[in-house]
Amino acid sequence: MRTSLPDLKLLQIFACVVRHQGFAPAQQELGLSASAISTYMSQLERHLGLVLCHRGRAGFSLTAKGELYHKECLRIMGELEGFERYGAALQGELRGTLTIGVLDSTVTDTTLPLAAVIGEFVKDHPGVYLDLTIQTPHELQVGVLDDRIDLAIGAFASPMAGLLSHALHREQHWLYCSDKHPLFSSNRVLPDVITQQRMVTRGYWSEAELARQGFTQRQATVENMEAQLMLVLSGGYIGYLPEHYAQHWVDQGRLRPLLPASFGYQAPFSLIYRRGRAREPLVLTFRELVRTAVDS
Repeated sequence: MRTSLPDLKLLQIFACVVRHQGFAPAQQELGLSASAISTYMSQLERHLGLVLCHRGRAGFSLTAKGELYHKECLRIMGELEGFERYGAALQGELRGTLTIGVLDSTVTDTTLPLAAVIGEFVKDHPGVYLDLTIQTPHELQVGVLDDRIDLAIGAFASPMAGLLSHALHREQHWLYCSDKHPLFSSNRVLPDVITQQRMVTRGYWSEAELARQGFTQRQATVENMEAQLMLVLSGGYIGYLPEHYAQHWVDQGRLRPLLPASFGYQAPFSLIYRRGRAREPLVLTFRELVRTAVDS
């Protein structure tokens, strides 16, 4: 017997519930009560003849088959959205939702004028709903692979299979200490002294990456650049920051780079998107705007 396809609304509710990890957290986005969401989820499970998730006092979790169905649900919804965009493009107007992922603290990077690119994009394509998310490099890549993010911009040390990448520019990082740190006023600082200081790094740095920068251990980790800046400004740690992001504090006399000739690196930024989506109108249009802005 041939099984009919479930209502698209049920798939959208299911995806939203998984994204928020529960019925109650998904209420605001869906504009539905928790009991209504539960009813819709039960309707989807009855249609499929499967239990997709566990809910109750123990919390929300997907079953094994629920995990598989969720992945396929995201794929199907991504294909449908791409099809909608294609139809709109044939009419000469871009419509739909474009989800862009980016690393944090890029707003001060004049080499990557993302705010200007977005301004130009929304001016030319007012029918597009824009969703901008800031995540770690790993989260951005997984989001692009799962079609939760249409394209992402960042520094990706280990590109994942299934992604296409376009190089953009190289972001300069220096090792900084603050005016509250003992090394700030030192006229001559030796590399061996620097590598013995308390170090804060991003949580997604591997031990190999830490060693490449000349350090054997870290005393603190963060998941975003603002948290790293805060710990460096505290005077308790030294840490790497993008030059453009730290410059404001350098100009105020709050930060100084430590031995730039010895401690510094460049993070290669690139734009990534899933293989097979290169010709989608929204992805292609935004990608070309970014590349033009960076090259100009």
